[in-house]
Amino acid sequence: MPHHARAIIAVVIALLWSVAAHAADYPAPKQADWIAKDFKFHTGHVMPELKLHYTTVGAPGGQPVLVLHGTAGSAQSMLTPAFAGELFGAGQPLDASKYYIIIPDGIGHGQSSKPSDGMRTAFPRYNYDDMVDAQHRLITEGLGIKHLRLVIGNSMGGMHAWIWGSKYPDTMDALVPMAAQPTEMSARNWMMRRMMVETVRADPDYKGGNYTSQPGMMKYASVMFGIATAGGTLAYQSLAPTAAAADKNVDDRLKAPFVADANDFIYQWESSRDYNASAALERIAASVLAINAADDERNPPETGLMDTAMKRIKQAKLLLIPASAETRGHLTTGSAKFYKKELQELLQTAPQRTM
Repeated sequence: MPHHARAIIAVVIALLWSVAAHAADYPAPKQADWIAKDFKFHTGHVMPELKLHYTTVGAPGGQPVLVLHGTAGSAQSMLTPAFAGELFGAGQPLDASKYYIIIPDGIGHGQSSKPSDGMRTAFPRYNYDDMVDAQHRLITEGLGIKHLRLVIGNSMGGMHAWIWGSKYPDTMDALVPMAAQPTEMSARNWMMRRMMVETVRADPDYKGGNYTSQPGMMKYASVMFGIATAGGTLAYQSLAPTAAAADKNVDDRLKAPFVADANDFIYQWESSRDYNASAALERIAASVLAINAADDERNPPETGLMDTAMKRIKQAKLLLIPASAETRGHLTTGSAKFYKKELQELLQTAPQRTM
């Protein structure tokens, strides 16, 4: 994309964010980049300069809060009316006049370094540990912050939060992993992710990552994954109670704009392959409020994995949002209305800890 086109898009996005922030009664988000020098990946590969893009809301003098986005998302995906609009405004749990909210674009996502910047499949293979290490360097080296009041993340960001809690236990007072389990990536969650990646790789237009146009099957794989692992059973029954309604729902999804790069897409989903934050749960020192939805297709509560994991953490509480016509399965935690009261209580009671 030409530089001037990128600049125009950046201005448009900034204006949209400014309007949204004004409507939501919280300060306009600010964007910036920081370069992590000689970043070492878990594979041993060292990148001389890793660009980390991030967004902040509020003034640096506020209590620092780290917010982590989901797979294929970015800071922008957390600045929604349902999340930021319920949390960042005056008198809300993460009131930006009191908190300094930091939302990084993860490695391979948004405007941070990623395969589509030019390296394609020569870009180092990253995993969730690499992404968390990059976030930690941004916070400590880039922003000079030694301690966070809160780390909160959704979906992939929730898994990152679990890693933060055990890998950097003295860095935060409170930890809120959402739509995530600390246990190994497995079962339907990984099986569907692998099938989605394999579908893109099997598309003849993928050409081993050296494509000249985006493989068409990527959109079909993404739509299939979304239907299978997010949305909520009751919600789907309401939205598509007949075959005709279900067909229209699928047609609408396939007609909707889909902007993604295939190498970025594959790297993003494959980065979860070796995720497993369960080995060091006893190291977590922060006050934990884990938030999951009872109808979460990727983290089904009936396995008992979360109940077992929570018993290993010193100060931990699980909020399981009951399934209803208003919940949306794995997508439920994108709506802060379901837990803003409990989040407020956590921030009011979690002890202030120091390094």
